[in-house]
Amino acid sequence: MMLLAIDVGNTNTVFGVHDGHAWLHTWRVQTVQERMPDEYAVMFQMFLREAGLQLDQFDHAVLSSVVPQLTSGLRDMVAQRTGFDPLVVSATINTGVRIRTDFPNEVGTDRIADAVAAYDRFQGNCIVVDFGTATAFTIVAEPGDMIGAVLAAGLRTTADALTSHAAQLPQVALTPPPSVIGRNTVHAMQSGLVLGHIAMVEGLIDRIKAELGDAHVIATGGLSRALGPYTDRFDAIDPWLTLDGLRLLAERNPRP
Repeated sequence: MMLLAIDVGNTNTVFGVHDGHAWLHTWRVQTVQERMPDEYAVMFQMFLREAGLQLDQFDHAVLSSVVPQLTSGLRDMVAQRTGFDPLVVSATINTGVRIRTDFPNEVGTDRIADAVAAYDRFQGNCIVVDFGTATAFTIVAEPGDMIGAVLAAGLRTTADALTSHAAQLPQVALTPPPSVIGRNTVHAMQSGLVLGHIAMVEGLIDRIKAELGDAHVIATGGLSRALGPYTDRFDAIDPWLTLDGLRLLAERNPRP
């Protein structure tokens, strides 16, 4: 089955092509709410041409979006160009996990995809840490219950807020400094931003485990590979975990 997966986040939109065995191609572009669906279509068709693929080769499509302004337009765009409606992720489709939050319809579709992929991999208690616009923790408890989440400002979001409100602070690379104690402004900021963010992640993981019990922890998202090596809390790092969740959701919800 040739699958087209689209994951629309607040910062980035990811397109993925899966052939039933592996992800053949993935592309990450900036999410622009003002961009028209046809503009995304032209961009994506350019990617496909470079990969030697065409839209009419797809058997199924799945769309996850946390940007409501783009959801319906992208759904219509896929339908017009493939001839079938994509699966739009929500709490009402067959997910394979039970969403046990107070208001399931409010759960972000990326959180659902993360929960599905992580539980399919570990088959037990698990925590997903997704490094995006927000740093989002998704918690799944045995026997497959998504019981909640934790949402914190993402590292880039925090860095942008700091520099925009402090005139004398520069933009810095989001990498750890050579020492926790910064001896110049750049290293001091990197310590507070990067090491401080990692410390927050470690502290929340420990607190979640104190309530949940032992659990596997997996990191995903754009900064997961950059930050993952600086902590021992992760059992796995998979930047494409959300796409794998979308693939599983497509398999569990075949086209009519």
